[in-house]
Amino acid sequence: MAEPVRYSADVERFEDDEAKTIEGLKDQFKTILDTTSRDYGHAVRSVHAKAHGLVPGKLTVHGDLPPELAQGLFAHAADYDAILRFSTNAGDILDDSIRLPRGLAVKVLGVEGDRLPGSEGDTTQDFVTANAPAFAAPTPDKFLGNLKMLAATTDKAEGAKKLLSSVLRAFEAGLEAIGQKSVMLSTLGGAKPVHPLGTTYFSQTPFRYGDHIAKFQFVPVSGIKDFADETIDATGRPDANREAMNELLEEQGGTWELRVQLNTDLDAMPIEDASAVWDEDVSPYRTIATLTVEPQAAWVYGTSERQEDRLSFSVWHGLAAHQPLGAVNRARKDTYKFSADYRGKFNGCPIHEPKALADVAVEPMATA
Repeated sequence: MAEPVRYSADVERFEDDEAKTIEGLKDQFKTILDTTSRDYGHAVRSVHAKAHGLVPGKLTVHGDLPPELAQGLFAHAADYDAILRFSTNAGDILDDSIRLPRGLAVKVLGVEGDRLPGSEGDTTQDFVTANAPAFAAPTPDKFLGNLKMLAATTDKAEGAKKLLSSVLRAFEAGLEAIGQKSVMLSTLGGAKPVHPLGTTYFSQTPFRYGDHIAKFQFVPVSGIKDFADETIDATGRPDANREAMNELLEEQGGTWELRVQLNTDLDAMPIEDASAVWDEDVSPYRTIATLTVEPQAAWVYGTSERQEDRLSFSVWHGLAAHQPLGAVNRARKDTYKFSADYRGKFNGCPIHEPKALADVAVEPMATA
């Protein structure tokens, strides 16, 4: 394998209009948030609003990693508590028969070290991942274009969305049959309705990896890997994903390997094109840690909703050694904070980074 590229600040290229684009993204986030908050009487996330599972877990960093992998959070063997949130990507809470891409956000707790700007004083490291190897847009302005489309359809005609999802899924399935995929078709509702526990998740965008540059990946390796090709029929079951996750996670829990793909060529593995897939034949993903979840319910109605109100996930919650890189990641910094601040203010529950799992606990709801 080729030698990994050394990180330096000049691997990023800043454009003059980034600040303007970020303001445009905030405007679209606000449109989504205003709409859903008015409809629900409660603020939810502007993207990935609907969660299918929210569970505690344990991240175990492997010992004896080679020097190029023993970086940042992964410099030494250690165990950390973690929180996992499984979701789909829309900004409104939709029937699961609308087939959308899956997301997995992981918050690692008790992480010490030099922090990213805006994350000072915290002790968390977030990983925000989705079940596609690259981001849906190459640049912030393309990201803004996609977001405008999603904002325009937020909370509009769910019945029509179900019908459209069926049509888009048929087109996307045809592409998959010949070894191709359309990110746009998947984003709009044509995604393969895979089991959230069986799929592989990717950071999609690049990050600093101590002395190097990398992307991350969570791969199921316990019995849940057998569900990699399983699809979920959500017909007449608006929360089918939660039902499927509860059934499987209660039965056997789950184990994932956290893997890292080191950048070995800045031309072939660009920093500023978030839609670029890095060739795994040139630089394969390599295991650095194990993420485990004990058998338990993935989603507990009346409890999980209140727990996730206390949480926000951002690629900018973390160590300076794992700084997000590229324009799309830079655009996510202020926009994700805007969304979290909006939710905290609207719901009267300011969001603070947890120091321990107990900080996310809520009292059981009283029963009549």
